[in-house]
Amino acid sequence: MPGTGAAGIPRWPKREQQTIVSSENPATDGTDGNETGDGGPSGSVWDVVVVGAGPAGASAAYAAASAGRRVLLLEKAELPRYKTCGGGIIGPSRDSLPPGFVLPFKDRINAVTFSLNGRYTRTRRSKKMLFGLINRPEFDAQLVEHAQKAGAELRTGVTVTSVEQHGSAVPDRRTVAVGLQGGETILARAVVGADGSASRIGAHVGVEMDQVDLGLEAEIPVPQSVAEDWQGRVLIDWGPIPGSYGWVFPKGDTLTVGVISAKGEGAATKRYLEDFIARLGLAGFDPSISSGHLTRCRADDSPLSRGRVLVCGDAAGLLEPWTREGISFALRSGRLAGEWAVRVAEAHDAVDARRQALNYAFAVKAGLGVEMAVGKSMLAVFERKPGLLHAVLTSVRPAWNAFARITRGSSSLGELVRTHPMAGRALSRLDR
Repeated sequence: MPGTGAAGIPRWPKREQQTIVSSENPATDGTDGNETGDGGPSGSVWDVVVVGAGPAGASAAYAAASAGRRVLLLEKAELPRYKTCGGGIIGPSRDSLPPGFVLPFKDRINAVTFSLNGRYTRTRRSKKMLFGLINRPEFDAQLVEHAQKAGAELRTGVTVTSVEQHGSAVPDRRTVAVGLQGGETILARAVVGADGSASRIGAHVGVEMDQVDLGLEAEIPVPQSVAEDWQGRVLIDWGPIPGSYGWVFPKGDTLTVGVISAKGEGAATKRYLEDFIARLGLAGFDPSISSGHLTRCRADDSPLSRGRVLVCGDAAGLLEPWTREGISFALRSGRLAGEWAVRVAEAHDAVDARRQALNYAFAVKAGLGVEMAVGKSMLAVFERKPGLLHAVLTSVRPAWNAFARITRGSSSLGELVRTHPMAGRALSRLDR
């Protein structure tokens, strides 16, 4: 089981003793070797079924498979597939990756240019790398490969249509029935929902959201001369809509340019992106991909489980409310979900299963929940006083140093407030 760093960041051990069960050898998997369409032995029940093969799902599958359990990972798309995402890998994301994972960085960032709706531009630099940038298709596929190497089985092109914990499809109280499009049913001792912000598993659990934002993004190929201007540097622009901001993330010969703001401001958000691209002098380049995506942030009292079903990542509404950063939350909550799904699968009755599910919820809230609470306060201040935050980040060295520590993973928003009472009091006053 991974340990925890000084900043409350989960860290995988450098070496793990793993037992990898091969379904190709009946002598090693304890079955009669007869297989059905669900990829498992005839009449068998999977220990853990994970729905969704993004960072959260792949992390959950890796964690459960590393514990020696039989794990099935379901993904509706064919891999690799594009996801609307800036692709920033900050310290907590890096520290939550499986051992041996080599990050496929497209650029390493040591400078950030901040602007306030195109004005008051200032660049801050660091001698050390702040964070790295990746393309999600490559990153996600590599995470899935690690889960498979740990023993998880992958099925793609599979759409989950239902989850049942009671009824004719469920043979006993220790089993969950996962229904697939086409009529197939898969049985499991525990299920992890990691199927994105429009999660079917989240709906089954009863996840409730209190913040929904619209992100728009364009992948813009640029000439080498333009790409060189951006190498090692990102732009963050505090936008004209309350709570909005834009970004430019360089990835070799392509710039990922995007904006995000509250849902319900669709026309204004689209106009912000168009103006942002024009202001940057990039309007003459044709995007290779233009996309949009809704991010959802959970309500404080929203459930994280129901019976033997757990949710993590976007499916649980776990992300940082201010920046809407979700990769580190997906990786960390996915790992926790995989670990606790193993315990749920081992539970022999509903009471024990419920106890393990509550332990999972406590672990999420004690770590990620604290960061989300601070992020929510930061968003409230940012919505009202973007100029103040811009001035602090660009002019107050301790604020910039804190930003650098958070992105590198040596600190977190939660730890910052805990260890610097003055910062916590200032944030509380501004929030009020």
